[in-house]
Amino acid sequence: MRDPLGRPRDRNGPHGGLDALFHPRAVAVLGASGREANPFARPLHYLAQFGFTGELYPVNPGYAELAGRRCYPSLAELPGPVDLVLMLIPAARVLQELPAVAAAGARAAVVFASGFGELREGQALQAQLRETAHSLGVRLLGPNCQGVVHTGEAMFATFTAALESGPVAAGGLAYVGQSGAVGGSILSLARERGLGIAAWASTGNQVDLTAVELGRYLLEEDEVRVLSMYLEAAVDDDDFRELARRAVELDKKLIVLRSAVSAAGARAAASHTGAIVGDDAGYRVTVREFGVVEAEDVDDFVALAHGLTLSPPIAGERVAIVTTSGGAGSLAADQLSAAGFAVDDLPEPTRAELRGLVPSFGAVDNPVDVTAQIFRDSDPSDFVDVCDRVYRSDGIDAVMITLTLVTGTLATRMAESFVKTWRDLAKPMVLVWMAAREQTAEARDILRDAGWPIFDSTRQAARVLSALRRPAATEHGFTAPEFPVAEIQRAMAGTGAVVTESEGDALLGLAGIARPSSVLVRSVDEARALAAEVAGPSVLKIQASGVLHKSERGGVRLAVPADQLVATYRDLMTAFAAEQPAGVLVQHMAPAGVELIVGVTRSAGGLPIVTVGLGGYATEIYRDAVSAFAPVSPQRAEQMVRSLTAAPLLTGFRGSPPVDLSDTAQAISRISLLAVAAGGRLSDLEVNPLRVTPDGRAIALDFLLLNRPDPAHVPSNGPREGEAR
Repeated sequence: MRDPLGRPRDRNGPHGGLDALFHPRAVAVLGASGREANPFARPLHYLAQFGFTGELYPVNPGYAELAGRRCYPSLAELPGPVDLVLMLIPAARVLQELPAVAAAGARAAVVFASGFGELREGQALQAQLRETAHSLGVRLLGPNCQGVVHTGEAMFATFTAALESGPVAAGGLAYVGQSGAVGGSILSLARERGLGIAAWASTGNQVDLTAVELGRYLLEEDEVRVLSMYLEAAVDDDDFRELARRAVELDKKLIVLRSAVSAAGARAAASHTGAIVGDDAGYRVTVREFGVVEAEDVDDFVALAHGLTLSPPIAGERVAIVTTSGGAGSLAADQLSAAGFAVDDLPEPTRAELRGLVPSFGAVDNPVDVTAQIFRDSDPSDFVDVCDRVYRSDGIDAVMITLTLVTGTLATRMAESFVKTWRDLAKPMVLVWMAAREQTAEARDILRDAGWPIFDSTRQAARVLSALRRPAATEHGFTAPEFPVAEIQRAMAGTGAVVTESEGDALLGLAGIARPSSVLVRSVDEARALAAEVAGPSVLKIQASGVLHKSERGGVRLAVPADQLVATYRDLMTAFAAEQPAGVLVQHMAPAGVELIVGVTRSAGGLPIVTVGLGGYATEIYRDAVSAFAPVSPQRAEQMVRSLTAAPLLTGFRGSPPVDLSDTAQAISRISLLAVAAGGRLSDLEVNPLRVTPDGRAIALDFLLLNRPDPAHVPSNGPREGEAR
């Protein structure tokens, strides 16, 4: 059995339900309506009128015929099996009909009705829906969704009004979104731009199929070049990371527009690191490490999708600008420079060629300003020639053309010349047109039909060029075979919910992380004996599982002389008596230096994330931090430190000598390895501060580790209880 693209397909395999959803051979429309004013009449109308290639069965006992086809009283009376059922029936009936859906052979169903988990009173019904569908082996899209489209088979199983003026053309863009209304707007805007769609899906409440699961499936479609996603709810960290990783592996682009970020949970307040990275740290790290393109709004989303779908990738950083206005060229140069591109002078051979075409009062450097005088007798040929010579110039990776008031007949002739001159672009050429659509409508139509994206601003075009970059190679899967994982896991086995600094000393020692010499004092006699031995001042810290941030609560005393050690011990134990402290940690004073924070957070079922930032009291003020998936190598750790805004404090600032960062990088790497070795129970691990001394030593001055109560309660990477899939 093969799909419409000629690929083998096993409809009983692990992706059988998704094959049935996007490539059905037969579709039943349960609850099909003949009333034109009813939105639920649209799916049948679209499928019938737009040329669906499979079998199509309306099902409604109230009609004998619909859309020129026999209408069946029930699913049980269909003449043959179906792959997909569109359930255009009220929420209360959906559960009743699911067994009939399965009996009809369907591996997938779309539940359009609302009245489920989006309402408090519908949450129990949604839970039943999930359980019933799972037991029957039927994959569900929805409920409370607007359906699915796959243009390859003219499969328009949706009621979105965006298709009332006709079907969208096939193309290289796939869209998956949690909002049907936003998805409809994107479909409409894509049609206006002439942007072809391969597939489109509205996931609604995600009782079963999630946006990420659909996206992962669509990435494998040969015709899909760009996957775009609109997300309203938090996604599983590991699933989203795998989606982004696969996009890079396939050399495809992933665009995401998010309308709501989950609020930082109570966990974030438990450590300074959590407060810095927020509750969506896994998503943010995935975006950065795998080159996910983030859109700012719907218009930006569609513009990015258009540019990325139709333009080749950019191979370097050198962009040339050709403009009809010096001001527009200056704006373009500013936007490109801000995006990290080089807007350097063109090679002299190219400039020499341009001098014969550009008026003497123009400019042939970069930007190339041709001025309006180049258009003699409304002839665009010289301008197109300039653009072509710039495009073919050695060392130029992309060209941005910025047009101002080039309108009317001249605009139309220019568009025709563009299409004729550049049929297949080997490198990006983006066109910014700063003129009203009504004055350039014919020209825009010509370019749109030829597959040219047009942008309204230099900022938008620069965003697209930036998104066309290939993701920078990032380290993944670092291992350190010599690291004592088994010993750390044995030490972790006996730890409670909170591992204090004194309790964690053994863990730091196993990990090979330097720390000051310290003694846990648990009585006045021990304090008195220690005072007789120490030379010089000490640091005293209360040790209690309920005191996570000792400094903020007055639980740390600095530079305590030996003759004050006993009195300070008594003060701390008295002040924190209600916390039932285990004692006071007496620590040797460490040398001065620059303080970093190194923390690792781990969401339930997610990968651990290591964060490095400016530490000590400045941690939450400046929020100068960078994160990566743990573990990290020493090389990656050093890159993280050097990327901080505060890095000059270590690499040399105002005449101060640079610090050798090798020991710091080793310490950060080992902290990340320690967190990974600690296993799934780990919630947060933090060294704050990690002090870096002028001679390059890295010393862990404080430590905190938080565990989940029981690894048996750590959720898997699947849907969590009470959470929509």
